Amino acid sequence: MSSYKLNDEKMFADVTDGVAILINFETGVYYGMNKLGTAIYENLNKGITAEKILEKLKTFDGFSEEKFNDFIKMMTEKNLMVEAEDVNNSEEVELDEETAKEEEFIPVVNEYLDAQELLLADPIHEVKEYWSPEKDSLNEDKEEVARKEAKMNEDN
Repeated sequence: MSSYKLNDEKMFADVTDGVAILINFETGVYYGMNKLGTAIYENLNKGITAEKILEKLKTFDGFSEEKFNDFIKMMTEKNLMVEAEDVNNSEEVELDEETAKEEEFIPVVNEYLDAQELLLADPIHEVKEYWSPEKDSLNEDKEEVARKEAKMNEDN
């Protein structure tokens, strides 16, 4: 069974108003999905297998298995999602037939390059390897901090 999850080593994702946006913070490329694509993505990210999602979609009159397979292929080829070991067989697939029908039963993920320079210009990309939340950003011990606080209080 094929199970997938967000490639959180390279990607940041958010779902707002039923639409998923995934940003590759290494390349600055971002991806947007239609509502059906978002619903499939959310089910996959919960650990529900692609096969179980496909079973549900096959109950929708007019659905194309080929379009589903193309969607999964693009998600993995673009490294948006990677194979996962955790399989969640107990959870039900959440897909709305009306939403699927509105989207003509085609899950879509679009790639956008227009904000690539802006996203890569974010200063965090320049300091990422030098700073991390695990490191003490001040690199000072408690005595040094207390000394600076005392000096600051003297000046006031």
